[in-house]
This record gives sequence, structure tokens and C-alpha cells, in this order.
Amino acid sequence: MARDTEPAALSCQAMMDVPRIRPVLDKIADKWTIMILTVLCPEPARFNEIKRRLDGITHKSLADALKRLERHGLITRTVIPTAPIGVVYAITPLGHSLRAPFEALCDWALAHERAFADAALAYDRSHTE
Repeated sequence: MARDTEPAALSCQAMMDVPRIRPVLDKIADKWTIMILTVLCPEPARFNEIKRRLDGITHKSLADALKRLERHGLITRTVIPTAPIGVVYAITPLGHSLRAPFEALCDWALAHERAFADAALAYDRSHTE
């Protein structure tokens, strides 16, 4: 029975190391990072293609996010000598290592979408009366 509780205990121990975890999570758990990496996971893409696929992201937000992801080794930026000059972004092995956790998070979001919305609605109703 102790084996069943070991992973939870390890996970809880990891959560106790917030000073080491927080800086990393701050870089990958923001508004757009998961979605950008999801777009780049299957194949490299140009800036405007990424922007089109991420309906709602501004030019500045995408440019800033791509620079941050490149800085932290999650994507690469390759200039293509064409006219006009093109830039292609691709996911790195480090960025690709986030695929399984991000897929699990996306699966969770889809599986719990209704319960998530229902909980918010119930909360709003109970706090407006």
C-alpha cells in the first residue's frame, strides 16, 4: 500500500520546493506559452501562421512570447534567406519534452470543461443573491 502513496508524496515534496519550481512555471504556464508550443509541436511555422492559429493574440504579445521561449531554449528561430526574408520557429527537444504534460492538461480541460463552467456559474449565483 505504501507504493500507492509514494508518487503523491513525491509530488507533494516537489511542491514544497516552490523557490526552484516557480521561476520555471512562470515561464511555461503563462497565457500563451502552452498554445504556442502546441502549434509548433507538429511542425515548424512562420510568425503569421502561428498568429493565425492563435486567434486573439496580438502581434506584440506573440513577438514577446517567441523571444522568451527562444531565450529559455524551448524554440528556435531560423532566418530563411528569401525575398522578403522569412523566419521559421520550431520547437526544440526541451520544448518537445513538455508535450506529454501539455497534452494531459489539454485533455483535462476538455474533460472538465462543463464542470468548470458549472462551478463558476454556481459560485456566481451564490454570490449575487
